[in-house]
Amino acid sequence: MNKSILLIISFLLFFSCKEVKKEKEVAEKTALVTQEMMETAIIYEANIRQYSLEGSFNEFTKDIPVLKELGVKIIWLMPVHPISMTKRKATGDTFVSDIEDIEERKKYMGSYYAVSDYRGVSSDYGTKDDLRNLIKVAHENEMLVILDWVPNHTGWDHQWIKEHPEFYTKNAKGEITDPLNEDGTPVGWQDVADLDYSNEDLQKAMIADLQYWLTDEAIDGFRCDVAGSVPIEFWQEAVPQLRKTKDIFMLAEAWEPELLKGTNLFDMCYGWESHFLMVDIAKGNKSVKDWDDYIVKMDTFYEKDDIIMNFTVNHDENSWKGTAKETFGEADEVMAVLSYLAPGMPLIYSGQEYDLNHKLKFFEKDSIPKTKGKYFELYKKLQDLKLNNPALNGGKDAASYTRIKTSDDAHILAYTREKNGKEITFIANLSNKANSFIIDYQGESKNYFTQKKEIFQKGKEVSLNPWSFLLLEH
Repeated sequence: MNKSILLIISFLLFFSCKEVKKEKEVAEKTALVTQEMMETAIIYEANIRQYSLEGSFNEFTKDIPVLKELGVKIIWLMPVHPISMTKRKATGDTFVSDIEDIEERKKYMGSYYAVSDYRGVSSDYGTKDDLRNLIKVAHENEMLVILDWVPNHTGWDHQWIKEHPEFYTKNAKGEITDPLNEDGTPVGWQDVADLDYSNEDLQKAMIADLQYWLTDEAIDGFRCDVAGSVPIEFWQEAVPQLRKTKDIFMLAEAWEPELLKGTNLFDMCYGWESHFLMVDIAKGNKSVKDWDDYIVKMDTFYEKDDIIMNFTVNHDENSWKGTAKETFGEADEVMAVLSYLAPGMPLIYSGQEYDLNHKLKFFEKDSIPKTKGKYFELYKKLQDLKLNNPALNGGKDAASYTRIKTSDDAHILAYTREKNGKEITFIANLSNKANSFIIDYQGESKNYFTQKKEIFQKGKEVSLNPWSFLLLEH
């Protein structure tokens, strides 16, 4: 055999082995995305900027084992990309460029959602190697890492502004515009430029940037910002392509059921309706009857394998409206428990586990507390139950939900969830007054939090203080 043929064979063997190795690495990286994981998962929204005094990937990475104590299976990183300087927001409708004092300007870091480079990483948080290490440590702790992706718009510094102005929405004068409402009025996001998805080359470029994070950086999926504002035809093209690359987890910041249709689009959407309903119940504007109507609606609105993300706060609610305590008042604990016990997957936002008691600044540097208190222990107890009792499964094969009637269904929420012969029952007084009621429930159960035996008899009154609850295992 001559040398040239041997050289060709060696060349082909080398690249064949390299390709097999790459495929093996991809398979290993995707092994965490499973149906079983989704049933018991808790998702954590990581605000890297505010998570620590340093606001770095490295400081967050140190605490990944702590998050594991809370049962976190999915880490959602708020946008880590570089933020545009052009039209960078300072506060309200003020831009950094409006501030004369140079030192004052340095305080304002802009909106995470004004991305100037989809493939880049903001130096404010560290290097790409630092991010790679974060992902590596998360995987070692059996957690997925999903990136917050901003497909609806870019910052004004993005290279597409100059290189591909055809990718953007234009006004009557042919000028690139910020996002607009259907009536043509501004949404209020003047620091970003609106993308035009009627352009097929834009769609291809966006998919290529998404693919980069899956193939080159071991990311496990995406939380897609204002996903309902992007044409569904794009998602129907993009998500199946991404899923061919590797198994991924997809979260839509949206409520539209069509975004979860079938098996090839999003896995989970926002429980906006349940969130605002819990807020209204806490404020006395709605009752348990409205919760019952919501549950019935969900059964018909969504498919059985659709996952709803339940939350009491997230970055928007915290920064613009207030903490869980400010939002829910004395009902904050029972609503936190309800977010775990309702069908779906619970969210913890950075700082909630440490009893975050202030609104985190959105455009400036801030930080969360790091002292374990009431909520760390509460979330730990709830994750123990969620992890070990299939009656709290909340993924694509979720546990059943059966309402239990009481003599005061306007104020008392009572239901049982069941799967694989395991049951839990939740009984809560969702009102600001003490309540005595009769419940259509009998038998002996164990109070999960006190570990004491509870005996219920038909026709016998049960009493609960305002915003108090029982969580029963049987």
